[in-house]
Amino acid sequence: MTTITAGADTWDMLLVHRVFRRDFRMLPALVRGVAEGDTARAEIVGFHLEHLGNGLHHHHTAEDELLWPLLLARATPHTDLINRMEAQHHRLHEPLTRITEINPRWRRTAAVRDRDELADVIAQASVALDEHLGDEEQEILPLAAAHVSQAEWDKLGERGRESIPKGKLALVFLGSIFEEATPAEKARFLHDLPAPARVVWRLFGDRAWGSYRDKLRQG
Repeated sequence: MTTITAGADTWDMLLVHRVFRRDFRMLPALVRGVAEGDTARAEIVGFHLEHLGNGLHHHHTAEDELLWPLLLARATPHTDLINRMEAQHHRLHEPLTRITEINPRWRRTAAVRDRDELADVIAQASVALDEHLGDEEQEILPLAAAHVSQAEWDKLGERGRESIPKGKLALVFLGSIFEEATPAEKARFLHDLPAPARVVWRLFGDRAWGSYRDKLRQG
């Protein structure tokens, strides 16, 4: 068993988890609040759901490819735990796949049947995700701090930054994260971004995020 003395600081994953929890808990009510046939509103909510699902997919893929192999090799007494984390990813795949199937159809028609089914599946995914993220925070992140170097952990962060959308959506993505961040966390996150991205955020970020947020949550 290999131990890395100067282990990873996993603060950034805790921050990202807060965003996933918040939005998956919020979205069932937003979906159910869309009136039958209101395709304009369905598009706003469904668009956000699509990008949230994409973000979670990238997050899980990065863990599957970059984190679990390291822990399986180095934290061998905890193999069952790591395998359980992988199994939770697989269990989440079913509701997330159903969301990707129902959401485009609902966005086109705003049909009640699709709306209610979609809201139910999102709620199911939210419960499963809460369980998974809680286990990850309580049991996996301490293992990462002991067995994963900071350079190796930073590769996870780099993979996450590669998945940030381009253009205005990048500001929305950052705003969504910063809403959950303490001032110190926000400063650290900004510090890790390229200088041009920091400038654009400071010039336009609050306005872009505020407009998107209010349209999504207030209708």
